[in-house]
Amino acid sequence: MSEIANRIVQKLWSYCNVLRDDGLSYQDYLEQLTFLLFLKMADERGELTGQAQPIPEGYRWSDLANPKMEGVKLELHYRETLRVLGLQGGMLGIIFRKSQNKIQDPAKLRQLIVELIGKEQWLSMSADVKGDAYEGLLEKNAQDTKSGAGQYFTPRPLIQAIIDCLQPQPGEVLCDPACGTGGFLLAGHEYLVEHHKLDRDQKKHLRFEGLRGVELVDGVSRLCAMNLFLHGIGPDDDAREPPIQTDDALRNEPGWHADVVATNPPFGKKSSITVVNEEGDVDKQTLTYNRPDFWTTTSNKQLNFVQHVKSLLKVHGRAAVVVPDNVLFEGGAGEVVRKRLLQECDVHTLLRLPTGIFYAQGVKANVIFFERRPGAKDPWTKAVWYYDLRTNVHFTLKQHRLTRADLDEFVSCYQPGARHARVPTWSEETPDGRWRAYSYEEILARDKVSLDSFWLRDESLEDSANLPDPQVLTEEIADDLRSALAQIEDILGDLGERVVR
Repeated sequence: MSEIANRIVQKLWSYCNVLRDDGLSYQDYLEQLTFLLFLKMADERGELTGQAQPIPEGYRWSDLANPKMEGVKLELHYRETLRVLGLQGGMLGIIFRKSQNKIQDPAKLRQLIVELIGKEQWLSMSADVKGDAYEGLLEKNAQDTKSGAGQYFTPRPLIQAIIDCLQPQPGEVLCDPACGTGGFLLAGHEYLVEHHKLDRDQKKHLRFEGLRGVELVDGVSRLCAMNLFLHGIGPDDDAREPPIQTDDALRNEPGWHADVVATNPPFGKKSSITVVNEEGDVDKQTLTYNRPDFWTTTSNKQLNFVQHVKSLLKVHGRAAVVVPDNVLFEGGAGEVVRKRLLQECDVHTLLRLPTGIFYAQGVKANVIFFERRPGAKDPWTKAVWYYDLRTNVHFTLKQHRLTRADLDEFVSCYQPGARHARVPTWSEETPDGRWRAYSYEEILARDKVSLDSFWLRDESLEDSANLPDPQVLTEEIADDLRSALAQIEDILGDLGERVVR
């Protein structure tokens, strides 16, 4: 992060501690910043260009920043501003939809408007500075385990490595159907800008059409929209469709297709809704998606996302999907999905991720890379290449964080653009190699067509001298316990499910 961006993050974030005394969570504070930043930049753009603002008269930044707007009058006007803007279309609608004022003290709201937001000229900052500052706030929010949106924040070094492998090209459409705060979309944008000299049409396509995301949660969707907006992505008004859609991506068969899909669907195995019956009893009803394009019907949302990504892809389109371990080996619907995926797509790479890298803890995950292929008699997958970044690797979110350099060897082994030239680092003579391939026939012969593979000797099981730092070891044990608890809760949920009538 640049020095200017870091200064802005520290300035904005320091005020959050004041507002927390009034009961605001990090998420609440970040949302209020989002509303005010958007209004301030719309005001600056109007002054700079002389063009009409997308913000309706009477509900603009200048109205809130008016010296006469104080006390209860300010709070009431701010509340009404959020209500009116939430009814608008385009980017305005996404950012302000269902928005509420969470700052109850008018004096503190006034200070936020005048002292913090109002004293910066946001439009004159580069997109890098504004974007880096906002990304910094998003990560600080994710770090707050009590109220942050950690489950929507994928580690940026992992995202960058995945995008480096997928190599999006000018004119292509990159999609994330569970986009969270927009990490994959922004990394794709950055890759295209850095690796290609885009002409005018390509730049226009990238800004308005080349990136598409879907997010289920309103609050996270608005953070994503603002994140993209600060990076110069998407329209300034409602004349064009925004790049983000707030919806359940699994609800319907996609009406369009993407060249590239990169996604980390939300963790958790079951999809369900809370139902209150006539007697007032609360129950959970499992959600299944009866889609004609799916290979099987299941309530496992991870398996549903894998099927959805396959449907989203154009023929010869390429994808990377972060999935938990259970997707690799569980039976029933899992076996059906794996078998059909191996047959109808070229499932060419699987990256075993280390523990301790996600803010949503207790997660053991992998990245599956595959390409969609046209219909054929024979299976498209010939071999799956594995890279084990988990065995004997230890990361934490504070003391030993994952960096992009930690993924350099994987990206090098992946051979982006030249997968035919892959060479294993594992052999009988080099048993510590982390990169090797298994043939389609070997995988098909496994119980339940399991994709779960590990071959490296776990040093911590053999020699206590090789145990990691106590802090790392404690966090790994805690992660294992959380993962086990989540599986137990899934089983209890299955046992306790009943039909809601």
